[in-house]
Amino acid sequence: MRKLKNEELGRMEQEEFQQSKKLNACIVLDDIRSMNNIGSAFRTSDAFRVEKIHLCGITAQPPHRDINKTALGATDTVSWEYHEKISELIPQLKAQGYHIVSVEQADKSTSLLEFAPSKDQRYAFVFGNEVFGVNDEVIKSSDMVLEIPQYGTKHSLNISVSLGIVIWDFVSKSGAL
Repeated sequence: MRKLKNEELGRMEQEEFQQSKKLNACIVLDDIRSMNNIGSAFRTSDAFRVEKIHLCGITAQPPHRDINKTALGATDTVSWEYHEKISELIPQLKAQGYHIVSVEQADKSTSLLEFAPSKDQRYAFVFGNEVFGVNDEVIKSSDMVLEIPQYGTKHSLNISVSLGIVIWDFVSKSGAL
């Protein structure tokens, strides 16, 4: 066994990526403080061909050196938009047929273990502020609140870790790609 070289990985070129089939999902980042988390969201979204990233509130926007450091060029491949207010974005996404899924710990949440996505449904996964989480009004307007089971002494995960877990789970369960 040996580690593969970059040229052996068969990665898409940027133009090919732009024209490729995308995941039936978008990411919504609301009031994210860490530019490393934002860059990581772009990189994960590139890896799984997420349709688009919506940046809301105080979430920084590309181009920015600290975002690019983590994104490694994914800000050039993944489509994104900025919205000043998430409260205006959520109804727009619903009107476009997205199922709004807040990733948060809440009463009546669905465990990721029991999440059964439909291949034909469009999903918007919402991730909130590192300290305060997803806004209460967004949770109330969500179609579902998804919770990642945790078994240790800490009761939270970094946003970039949560995003990676949720998107991988979605891809593996939906067979979308």
